[in-house]
Amino acid sequence: MTSLPNRKLTVGVIFGSRSVEHDVSIVTAQQIIRALDPAKYEVVPIYITRSGTWLTGPALSDIKTFQIEKVEELIGVRETLISPMPAHHGMITPPLTGYLARNALKRLDVAFPAVHGSHGEDGTLQGLLELADIPYVGCGVLASALANDKAMTKAVLRAHGLPVIEGILIRRHEWQSGRAAVLERLEALGYPLFIKPNTLGSSIGISRSTDAKAAATALDVAFGLDRAVIVESALEGAIEVNCALLGNVQVRASLLEQPISFEEFLTYEEKYMRGGAAKGMKGAERKIPAPLPEALTEQIRQLAVRAFRAIDGRGTARVDFLLKDGQPYVNEINTMPGSLAFYLWQAEGMTPSQVVDELIRLALESHKEKARTIYDYKSGLIAHAATGGLKGSKKF
Repeated sequence: MTSLPNRKLTVGVIFGSRSVEHDVSIVTAQQIIRALDPAKYEVVPIYITRSGTWLTGPALSDIKTFQIEKVEELIGVRETLISPMPAHHGMITPPLTGYLARNALKRLDVAFPAVHGSHGEDGTLQGLLELADIPYVGCGVLASALANDKAMTKAVLRAHGLPVIEGILIRRHEWQSGRAAVLERLEALGYPLFIKPNTLGSSIGISRSTDAKAAATALDVAFGLDRAVIVESALEGAIEVNCALLGNVQVRASLLEQPISFEEFLTYEEKYMRGGAAKGMKGAERKIPAPLPEALTEQIRQLAVRAFRAIDGRGTARVDFLLKDGQPYVNEINTMPGSLAFYLWQAEGMTPSQVVDELIRLALESHKEKARTIYDYKSGLIAHAATGGLKGSKKF
């Protein structure tokens, strides 16, 4: 088991970005920064603006900063970027300099991705960190991309024999070129239906439709947010049950929670704004532990671990289930940063500081495992092509 080094680690907390979940990301990042013990970590906030500019500076560690329209104009806030070069292993600030100006290199021991949704939770940010060879918290590229895509998640889980809710995937071009045909497919699926952007979270763009007219409106909204939409049968009378996970090879499942919704499904407002935005998901109403029979609780916890392993997960995730008549269905897998679930681990006796310590330890452990893989392989192909000509190779 990898332990934390006996020195202060430099942790880059990356948040914001070009995503409709931008505001949620800012709140998540501030929760992470608060949880990181300053005696153990030098915290470096890395904020990506709504237009995609990367910034750093002490002011970005204060949530009040983001009430200002032009954050980049604050004293001490500078443009930066994470270099994809392993030799840099961190940030270049500023990325471009003028005549006689200089930039500085800041090495990162570990990155803490806190970007929700597009350009962060979907594997793209993880890909940059892989290129840079910087350890990072949470799932890798494949698991992040899979979990971010609801249709692909269903396909993978179904292939592993896990129970999922049936649904259909509709592409934007299908809706634009044949609205009537799409509505016929929905009629065959049967109302009521849930209509969701395929790659978004935080309940943004989700609608419950009871007829074709409502479905058409919901599809128009959803296709404004994503190029693909997933439509699922609504399980009438079902309850939601969630389970958080921690681990790489050995995976620990948390207590279960049952969120209490005052709407037909758990809305953005209920998730993040009831009880105060700074609390995040903790502000929502919930029962912990979920009031379920012991055998059913254990079944759901084991299903959560199986789902995590099915997507090749590591570090952490939260698996959301729908439960009806004693039958659990895997609804979604939420990887970093939609999976911190501080409130669930607090119910297990872990403080937020202990959770982030464990997440960083798991990130370093995963990076150490990656270092065992050989990436540099030299063959005689270049010499062969140089002397024999490119035409002699089957590849060209």
